[in-house]
Parts: sequence; C-alpha cells; structure tokens
Amino acid sequence: MRLLYLDWPHLPLLIERQRVALPELVVIGGQPWEQDCVLDCSPAAADLGVRRGQPLGVAHRLAPEAHFLAADRPAYEAAMKRALDTLANFSPSLEGEAGCDGPHFGRVLIGIEGLHRLWGDEATLCRRALAAVAQLLPGEPRAGIGNTRFGAHLAAVVGARRGVAPEVIPAGEASAEAAYLAPLPIGLLPADEETQQRLRVLGFSRLGQFAALSRSAVVARFGQRGGELHDLARGLDSRPLRLRRPLERLRAEAEIEPPVDEIEPLRFVLRHLSTALCAQLAARGAGAGRALLELELDHAPPQRLEQALPEPTAAAGLIERLLLARLTAQPPPAAVNRLALELTGSGPVAGQQLGLFSPQLARAARLDWQLAGLAIRFGPDRLLRAQIADPEASLSEQRVAWQRVTEVPLRPR
Repeated sequence: MRLLYLDWPHLPLLIERQRVALPELVVIGGQPWEQDCVLDCSPAAADLGVRRGQPLGVAHRLAPEAHFLAADRPAYEAAMKRALDTLANFSPSLEGEAGCDGPHFGRVLIGIEGLHRLWGDEATLCRRALAAVAQLLPGEPRAGIGNTRFGAHLAAVVGARRGVAPEVIPAGEASAEAAYLAPLPIGLLPADEETQQRLRVLGFSRLGQFAALSRSAVVARFGQRGGELHDLARGLDSRPLRLRRPLERLRAEAEIEPPVDEIEPLRFVLRHLSTALCAQLAARGAGAGRALLELELDHAPPQRLEQALPEPTAAAGLIERLLLARLTAQPPPAAVNRLALELTGSGPVAGQQLGLFSPQLARAARLDWQLAGLAIRFGPDRLLRAQIADPEASLSEQRVAWQRVTEVPLRPR
C-alpha cells in the first residue's frame, strides 16, 4: 500500500509564533510553578534537555531563561481538526490525532493507493494536499511517500534534510523499500536507548547492515521487539492505518464537457470512477454494499440511481456492469454534464471457496450478480428461483417452492 506521511514538528509552537513574536527559548505548557508538563518547546530549548511530557519545574531548571507560555489546547486542536477534515477529502484512509496531548499530534498518514485517477500522480497529489492545508496549519510539513508506515516516515525525514517535499520511495516489493533504507543511519530505528547502544557496540551503523542479519539470530539476541525492528529495516511493516473515522462512504465526481446524451461515453466515465473508488476499498480489504449514481442533467432535474449490491465487493467491473444495466434500463432524459458515484455500506469483502481442480468455479459464485442484472432488465417481480421446500414430499410439485429473487438470500452466508 502506498502511504503519504505529513509531519508538522512543534505544531503548538508554530501556532503560537504565528500569533506573536516569541524569543528563541520557548516552553509551552504553563508557568514553572504549575503542576503541569511541557506540551512543546522550541528547538533551542530541546538542545538544553527540555522534553515533551517533562514537569515544568524540571524544564525551568534546564532552561531558566526560557519564556514559559500557557498552552492554548482548544486552538491547537481546532486547527488540527480542520486540517484533518480537509485532508479527508483526498482519501478516506486517514490516520491522525486531533488531541494535542497525544504522542502523534501533528503527524498524518494518508493511504493514497489508486488515487492517481482522481488527483494525478503521487507528487501532484501531495502538492494539492499541502496547498489545501497551507492556510490551516503554519509552516512547511515534512512529507514522504513510501510502501509502509516506517518507510514513509523516514522518507519525510530524509526529504526534510535534502529540502525535498515529498521524498518518494519507489513503489514495489519490500526489496525496493529495503534498498532505499539500507544506507540510512541505524539511529533512525524506533528503538529504545539500550537497544541502540547494543547495536552500536556490535558495530552496526546502517540499516542495511542490520537488515542483512538472519531474523532468527536477531530474535535470539534482542527478543521479539528486535525481530520487529529487523522487519522494519527490511521494508516489512504490516501495521494497518488506525483510521480517524470509520469508512462510511466513498465518493468521486467527474465533469463531462461537453454534456453527452449517450450511454457509451457515460460508461467510460463510470469505469474511471468505479476503478478509483474500488482501489481504495481493495487496499483496506473492504467492499461496498450499495452504490449510488447521481447524474446532473442539462436543463433537467438531476437523476439518482441507487443499487444494492448482491455482496460486499471491491470489484470495479462488477459494479460498473450493474450500474450500466440501470442506466440502460433508465436512460437519462437529457444530456449529462456531471456524474458522481458513491459507494456505501462498507464491510469485509465476501469470500469464495475455490475448488482445487476447478479453476472456473469462481464464475458460478457470481450467479447472484447475474440475477441482479436480470432483475434490473426484466423487473424483480418477474424473476423467480426454485427453493427446496420438502425434498421427501410425495408429490414433485411440493418438493420445490418458487420465490422472487428479492425474497430469499442470494447465497448462504
């Protein structure tokens, strides 16, 4: 999965500096005599040993000349929340904390798999996202794109040192990310100080040196946590995104210029939108249960076509064919100048058991989709299917009952 990492270091400090001029030494959290902790500090104060979460009294002993400032938590959180809401317009796969006391405040991870059809290539998408939040959060964030959380994070760190935003790790397998990480310093691993010291004693200075070891040997010496760090150095990071909000709906729109009144051009646009949305669903192992097609017509009221899907799916081709059948059955009465597709009812993709020696068995599992298409074409009241009633009945006509397709489950769950 491709991920975009954005990081605004010292975001509370940036917001305060936007309000008023501040000296070089700043500690945010309250006055030294208050029973509270440091929320943020300037880099100059950090050089003197001030740390986030440190008691204010300790921070005062380390930096007695620092300017101590009360934390305006509602303002920091409101700014971050507005930024997260704006970034959610680019992708529903969004991880970020709005609470300023959280350890990851100011950091955002965005799943950008398959979004090139909507926003352009990855660098273009990043530029658009940064432009959208430029007026909401002060300062230039660090930006990196990678195949894993760890890779995207380090790409942002490396890009900030090089003055590049975003720094992009090439897409591909874990080996591609491992090759990018190999020359980076071992100190970038998220390891505690004791583990870092042991790695230095053993002579490791680069991530590639650590990744070249056998994983079993690393686990034997450093334990399970060492194995996790070894996976990160090898470009393996299976930690999923902790979505800020559950995925309720996905929506994409497209302008049609000039307006068209034929089905075939609409099919091309519908394919474009369904492919983009389904790529987002597939990247998270989810599927949509309903599809809503909205058509903005030229000099006519808009047309809405809502279709229940036979099963949760992320297959763009199946959704496209079903909605195309609806369009064919209910063609728009006027030329279409905008088309919008919305997928809702997200859930786990329905699984299918395949036969060991029957490669075509999956096609039989799509009977429910064929029935749904026939119901659109001929009407749901005209489509019947046989349901076993009493297989041991004496009369054959009592063994089977005919029911409308919409009255019975399409496939046992």
